[in-house]
Amino acid sequence: MPEFDINKLREEFPLFVNEKNGSVLDFAYLDNAATSQRPKCVIDAEMEFYEKHNANPLRGSYPLSVEATDVYENARKSVKSFINANSSSEIIFTRNTSESINLVAYSYGLENVKEGDEVLVSIMEHHSNLLPWQMVTKKSGATLKFIECEQDGSLDMEKVKNLISDRTKIVAVTQVSNVLGAVNPVKEIAKLAHEKGAVIVVDGAQSTPHMKIDVKDLDVDFFALSGHKMFGPMGIGVLYGKEAILDKMQPFLRGGEMIDSVSRYDAVYAELPHKFEAGTVNAAGAAGLDAAIKYMQRIGYEYMQERELMLTKRALEGLKKIPHITVYGSDLAERHTGILTFKVDDVHPHDVSEVLIADKIAVRAGHHCAQPLLQYLGVNSTTRASLMFYNTEEEIDKFLESMATVRERMGYGK
Repeated sequence: MPEFDINKLREEFPLFVNEKNGSVLDFAYLDNAATSQRPKCVIDAEMEFYEKHNANPLRGSYPLSVEATDVYENARKSVKSFINANSSSEIIFTRNTSESINLVAYSYGLENVKEGDEVLVSIMEHHSNLLPWQMVTKKSGATLKFIECEQDGSLDMEKVKNLISDRTKIVAVTQVSNVLGAVNPVKEIAKLAHEKGAVIVVDGAQSTPHMKIDVKDLDVDFFALSGHKMFGPMGIGVLYGKEAILDKMQPFLRGGEMIDSVSRYDAVYAELPHKFEAGTVNAAGAAGLDAAIKYMQRIGYEYMQERELMLTKRALEGLKKIPHITVYGSDLAERHTGILTFKVDDVHPHDVSEVLIADKIAVRAGHHCAQPLLQYLGVNSTTRASLMFYNTEEEIDKFLESMATVRERMGYGK
């Protein structure tokens, strides 16, 4: 495993070192589950596209357009290799994970789910992997069913097996909970789904920044991810889908560049993956995503995971020592994937967040776009600290020192 100087690595992130920008330089940024920070190589890749290759990809035969097309398609190849897909045709660029899952819901779900069928989701889903299936079941007359987790965030696989029936058409599950940090056994769930003839849709937004993804080994039918969670730009996401399934699906959006030919009253759509990429594409975002992937490959998951676990242990052990704090999920740091969601007795999560802001610490307070899970856990809102490998021990200690003062500063005593 390569060794890095964390201070040198942090210097690769302009937001952490640019003293002229007047931004959150002196903040401990602990909201990485919402979005990661960008290394300079990603920012440079986007800028380079506009400075050197800016033309509409896939449309012109002149050199600049060919260059733009090459940048865009090379990014697709990079994603294909990164998640070990069979073909670049299985990689569809979208705006984000939400759009990717909506694409599946509209183009696959509405065509294949009928009255009397069932769609199965976990109670841990981000709204992005719940609301589309609410829509599909309401429109089709199908039944939406839930896999409930244990209190530590784990899934009882016997319960999962019993819930997947001959009526199940779609199983939608997150690989990593954005609230509990729990890692779901996607490979096992996929096997159970396929035994009943169902397809599995995986939300990989929280998992991809923290662990190696191999869609062939997982044997998932659809896998969605967002660039901005994994050091890439906002506005670029990916939907992976098995080619045999994508081939049979109708386009989600219709318009420019996703056609083979158009007559007055009909159209023949383009081959994969372009039939799902209507309109002018986010080529600069794709270039930035390509750079983010190369950055992650240079640093390596092993190093990132080692640092994140060390930081998570430090934070979790520290929180456990502070009275009146409840941390949700497992007691084991290795089962949190850098995410610590907690509540302070008698203090509203937004007030906790404001105290931390006063001490220059950035966290997230609220329902984290996972209201059914919080309702299941018996709370309306929580505070969440989420870590990335570039966080430091000093930032964790600063966070813990502030947390130890929250109740006293809110008038409840120590």
